[in-house]
Amino acid sequence: MTIQIESISFDEKGLIPAIVQDDKTGKVLMLAYMNKEALEKTIETKETWFFSRSRQELWNKGATSGNGQTVNSLSLDCDSDAILVQVTPMGPACHTGEETCFDNKKSEGETSNRAIIQELIVEIKNRRSNPIEGSYTSYLFREGIDKVLKKVGEESSEVIIGAKNEDKEELTSELADLTYHTLVLMEIAGVSIEDVKKELVKRSSKSEVVPGE
Repeated sequence: MTIQIESISFDEKGLIPAIVQDDKTGKVLMLAYMNKEALEKTIETKETWFFSRSRQELWNKGATSGNGQTVNSLSLDCDSDAILVQVTPMGPACHTGEETCFDNKKSEGETSNRAIIQELIVEIKNRRSNPIEGSYTSYLFREGIDKVLKKVGEESSEVIIGAKNEDKEELTSELADLTYHTLVLMEIAGVSIEDVKKELVKRSSKSEVVPGE
């Protein structure tokens, strides 16, 4: 986590806006401000520290609530007058108990395209831990890995058929089915989406992402 503090353009009050983002989901969690000392402590502790403009003092996110944030990376914008802080949150970011401070502007029931995979993973995990009668996901977990593998095979075949038919709508639907059943399989097998991302990152050092031999 390297950043040149001397290159930062703090404002006339010695502050820089800090945009905090969930490193896994991409959700913007909060906007706060850092001064030089807060930034130094953030780099040193790998926890988020901010400067309160109302109280005129430093504060460590989670020191009171327990909802801390582990800092994974820091990035300056092109003018070096705003900083992006990518974190792993230990709990809700907002003092209201919401995951993000920006949830009050979200339409009821709305799910962003960017977050849908992560939200689906959370729902699948929940159905495994808390089975519900009539839930298809709960049924798959009850039947076990052989049933899930059969479904993955069936959906793979249907993806091929949709592609051969040159039917975009059909192919899109079958790819969604395959994605869902693959996520269920990953949950049973103990493979996380982060494991897959790390494998893709390892391969990205090559000229293109190619299947493992």
